Amino acid sequence: MEKYEYVEERQNKAANETLEDYTLRYAPYSFRRWSPKVVAITALGGIAYLADFSIGASIGMTYGTTNAIYSILFAAIIIFITGIPLSYYAARYNIDLDLITRGAGFGYFGSVITSIIFASFTFIFFALEGSIMAQGLLLGLGIPVWLGYLISTFMVIPLVIYGMKALSKLQVWTTPIWLILMIGPVAYLIYKEPSLVQSFTIFAGQKGYAPGDLAAIMLGAGICLSLIMQIGEQIDYLRFMPAKTKENSKSWWMAVISAGPGWVILGAIKQVIGAFLGFYLFTKIPGVDATEPVQQFNAAFHDMLPGWLALALAVILVVISQIKINVTNAYSGSLAWTSAYTRVSKKYPGRIIFVLFNLAVALVLMEGNMFAVLGKILGFYSNFAIAWVVVVATDIAVNKYLLKLSPKEPEYRREMLYDFNPVGLVSFLMAAGLSLLAFFGFLGSFLSSYSPLIALVVGFVLTPVIGLLTKGKYYIKQKHDGIHEPRFDEEGAPTATSYMCLACDQEYERPDVMYSHKHRGVICSLCKTMEK
Repeated sequence: MEKYEYVEERQNKAANETLEDYTLRYAPYSFRRWSPKVVAITALGGIAYLADFSIGASIGMTYGTTNAIYSILFAAIIIFITGIPLSYYAARYNIDLDLITRGAGFGYFGSVITSIIFASFTFIFFALEGSIMAQGLLLGLGIPVWLGYLISTFMVIPLVIYGMKALSKLQVWTTPIWLILMIGPVAYLIYKEPSLVQSFTIFAGQKGYAPGDLAAIMLGAGICLSLIMQIGEQIDYLRFMPAKTKENSKSWWMAVISAGPGWVILGAIKQVIGAFLGFYLFTKIPGVDATEPVQQFNAAFHDMLPGWLALALAVILVVISQIKINVTNAYSGSLAWTSAYTRVSKKYPGRIIFVLFNLAVALVLMEGNMFAVLGKILGFYSNFAIAWVVVVATDIAVNKYLLKLSPKEPEYRREMLYDFNPVGLVSFLMAAGLSLLAFFGFLGSFLSSYSPLIALVVGFVLTPVIGLLTKGKYYIKQKHDGIHEPRFDEEGAPTATSYMCLACDQEYERPDVMYSHKHRGVICSLCKTMEK
């Protein structure tokens, strides 16, 4: 029987899925040994980023408290709603957002575009968090910013290399400390100065926007909605959820909702706190950059503790937060880059190569001081992010479950899918394209403030329309994969039967294999991806 040229290389990588964490494939029963609670805490640990405080302070300082809160709430509602079908799909079928996207309107090669968009999200936010940590190291220890960038980059490598097994322990143990350090000083500040809250609620911003200004609200929401891609990082953990059963149904759903779309609740709270702390700095300590989280918490800690201890705790909070989120950014980015590269090149270099690549790109952005143009970068990026997430969420909820234009069960394997599906691709390109034209003012000054809303509406409307026009023709290329045993049981759970892949001589569970007529045997999805 003919073997592939890459067999020896692939065998070595496939044999160590501890490092690879089932990149580009279904996460099998044999690997998913964590309880719903542990998976949820691990996933929520990934939202410890401090960029929320910067975002909240930035839009609060610019548009005023009332408009900032409306912006945050609007964005949170959209992120929560779109996150529900994506999180359910990932946890139910144990696959990441890229694999979901392939069968949810984009096609096998069509989702390469979205993999790159997601990878961009991870290094943009890694750079933001690394910049915040460098600010903390400069303030607390006098370490030069350029050296702080290097420290924040290289310190996450050992943890990211070992994937979910190392990250679950890190996130579980550090989350209580992080919560106490984040909430404690803010609660004390409100208790000590209740009048500060009243002054905060009527703050009109540095430019004096009227409360309820719709244009200001949408501009602020555009920045907040750049975080819609965080659901991809939540999914990278949720794919390791145990199978849903009658016994664990309640805890399973609680974990999926809290760690999936529920991340945005804590995110929105952090943004409001950021706006509050930014206002506090602006009024109490003029001249300090109110958008820097380390300055915000340093000032808050100083109100309740001696100066040396306050500064030390502020720096500790920044360091813990940076580690918790940037191990997730580096991890998720490595998955996204590997996915795009492997499908295009038919070569599998291993996830670790792209951990280093993602970190290198983030380091370049940090050295370029991207923190100084935070709002502009996030406002621009949100147009792509909103378009993608809305299209995929709509495809699952409407096209699959309501209109039944494609199978409910996910499909991501090569030869089972068309290379490109116009349903998702056209909807995404139109939504992102129109919103970008509005963002840059080509559709008039009035619509320039509403680019996030354009991406949202166009993506939501076009996805079912194009699905109906094409009659769902481009979702599935062939309906049977050559193996008689179903991929999913009667309750919709993945089948656990193992099959030996003839290419890499490793065993993989039923959802991840198919029959190869060319080689007259069973082959796993990744070896099929790499087939020349």
